[in-house]
Amino acid sequence: MAMELVVDNLTCIRGGVAVLAGISFSLGSGQALVLRGPNGSGKTTLLRTIAGLQPPREGRVIAPPESIAYGAHADGLKATLTVAENLEFWAGIYGTGQISHALEAFELRPLAQRLAQNLSAGQKRRLGLARMLVTGREIWAMDEPTVSLDAASVAMFAAAVRAHLAEGGAVLVATHIDLGIEAEVLDVTPFRAVAPRGDDLFDEAFA
Repeated sequence: MAMELVVDNLTCIRGGVAVLAGISFSLGSGQALVLRGPNGSGKTTLLRTIAGLQPPREGRVIAPPESIAYGAHADGLKATLTVAENLEFWAGIYGTGQISHALEAFELRPLAQRLAQNLSAGQKRRLGLARMLVTGREIWAMDEPTVSLDAASVAMFAAAVRAHLAEGGAVLVATHIDLGIEAEVLDVTPFRAVAPRGDDLFDEAFA
């Protein structure tokens, strides 16, 4: 992989109101950037804007076409499908076809035939994260991916991130957890465009 994500003087809006302004950075192959900031500071809004799920008020996001995969708060699972069927569905959406590596990376093979609705919260989260591996996208934009994960599962996720970076991918992640990966850190707090108004409830509803 050889690619670059460029965020140029971005102003992000939530509910029609600017929440972050003047953010610029670049992220190349093999690089990771960790977003930090308190709840409601705009991390989710920034990630959604970069992923193309909502337009910026100002500035640009430059990335190769179809290169960004977004992992939200919600796991995005179909409850009545099995673990394998969920991954096969997403592999079909992205046209990659293969799920074996995702099952292995998150130790889901023993659960492959279990319905998603019968998984624990941590197992659902692992399945949600495994989706990133079947997207075939170079850039992972992820919002608090370690929620509901125990220490062993966090280690699985960190290993998946390291493997993705080693293959030339890039990772942009909002997290308060130390993943043990080499990464730059961007605190979004200085880029706040409005005073904080509590938890990022608008973004949670659409994550």
